[in-house]
Amino acid sequence: MSKVQIAVVGAGYWGKNHVRNFHALGALRVVCDRDDDRLRASLAAAPGVEVARTLAEVLARDDIQGVVLATPAETHYRLACECIAAGKDVLVEKPLALRASDGEDLVRRADAAGRILMVGHILEFHPAVRKLHELVTQGALGNLRYAYSNRLNLGKVRREENILWSFAPHDVAILLRLLGEEPATVAATGGNYLHPSIADVTVSNFTFPSGVRAHIHVSWLHPFKEQKLVLVGEKAMAVFDDGEKKLLLYEHGIDWVDRVPVPRKAEAKEVPFGDDEPLRAECSAFIEAIATRRAPLTDGRSGLAVLRVLARCQESLERGGAVLPLRDAEAPPDVFVHPTASVGPGAVLGRGTKVWHHVHVMSGARIGERCVLGQNAFVADGVRIGNGVRIQNNVSVYKGVTLEDDVFCGPSMVFTNVKNPRAHLERKDAFAATPVGRGATLGANCTVVCGHRIGAYAMVAAGAVVTADVPAHALVMGVPARIRGWVCACGERLPAGEVCPEAAVGCDACGTEHVPHGAGLMAKPPGYPPTA
Repeated sequence: MSKVQIAVVGAGYWGKNHVRNFHALGALRVVCDRDDDRLRASLAAAPGVEVARTLAEVLARDDIQGVVLATPAETHYRLACECIAAGKDVLVEKPLALRASDGEDLVRRADAAGRILMVGHILEFHPAVRKLHELVTQGALGNLRYAYSNRLNLGKVRREENILWSFAPHDVAILLRLLGEEPATVAATGGNYLHPSIADVTVSNFTFPSGVRAHIHVSWLHPFKEQKLVLVGEKAMAVFDDGEKKLLLYEHGIDWVDRVPVPRKAEAKEVPFGDDEPLRAECSAFIEAIATRRAPLTDGRSGLAVLRVLARCQESLERGGAVLPLRDAEAPPDVFVHPTASVGPGAVLGRGTKVWHHVHVMSGARIGERCVLGQNAFVADGVRIGNGVRIQNNVSVYKGVTLEDDVFCGPSMVFTNVKNPRAHLERKDAFAATPVGRGATLGANCTVVCGHRIGAYAMVAAGAVVTADVPAHALVMGVPARIRGWVCACGERLPAGEVCPEAAVGCDACGTEHVPHGAGLMAKPPGYPPTA
């Protein structure tokens, strides 16, 4: 008789199997369900157990150490929180939660409370999967190149989660375990045929940092049941057919003959594995984890890794199959992003940068340190912004614009990106580059027509329209903008006319001397030869 006492909450479609196994292991004390028929069936399957109709009854008992949650997926997070708060170890059926943030919170809560948190990824306990993991780690397949998994059936159709969340957790868990790494990118497509907002079929594609590619196809609208996992390596290929209960190894290969790849086929070898029931092994692992206080194979962090992949696949599904990085770029701890702002996955924000109300930073944008993006600003994919840049309210920085360090973009100033736009013509390939030099100031409501360079420390007056290159340190005004003087890096006007000075000119405010450089000026560098 096990000293660990377990309560199973939810005795329905899958929970009844937990009831059977924990009873056989001598650990089942209580079955909890609101349905009387299920409770009667549990008593018949596990004579001598006690019953309860609410989780509160279970959590109030001091003789229960572990709780198994075999309830609908949308309840997992809330009920697991209650179990942890009550000091119980908890096994949550897959998925751990329906949001990655909820999964992260559960892991934090379990760690803080010193509780075991386990997830019911049953196939990780399947003897065939364990044998397959052994083959991979021993190098029997060589370097892995490709993997795919089909989990197809006609029903059981669910309405609390879509097919991705119902079927794919098993396959994601196996892939992560076998490959020993998380995917770098994910992309998912699917179809809704029985309900307008619930996917019945999905195909998820993955790339991994090691170069392995994989896909998972799941459906509950398939004419026959198929559960098959295929691993393709450089030395051999393995197929686990869960329907046929077989693990086959094909020592196929590719030979290069006259620089042409020629397939080399071999007879399949059946690889023996044990006949242990996966769920019995999972239940035993939960009991052992409670008794030893050691993390089980499918602990909370393992479940969270699967949850992150599923959540990203769901996001891709909702975005029409967009290829997304698994993880957003890690923002430094002192970056501030207002809750109303949207920062796309893959965008990079430097230390000390602040992103304010309703700002939209697209994926692939790179923003330096100590920048400030004011309300309603927009930064397009691929834009590069240096350090110390200030972008005031209502400014859109389109693809093709580059802002070097310390640029100031005044409120509502405008960058264009195409010289001859037409609403009915797609001209993204005609975006013109607009580099803005270090320390330049672009005044409020000015417009910079694309394809022109703004020189370092130039100053564009409020309301001006730039239609030509602006030299370094030039002050331009008007429509179209014309040079009306010259400015120092400190922002003060230099004692010079509208024509670029031919000799050194000093700033009355800070004393910096400026010398001719190209069409504009630059601060006099050390050792610069004296002006004749």
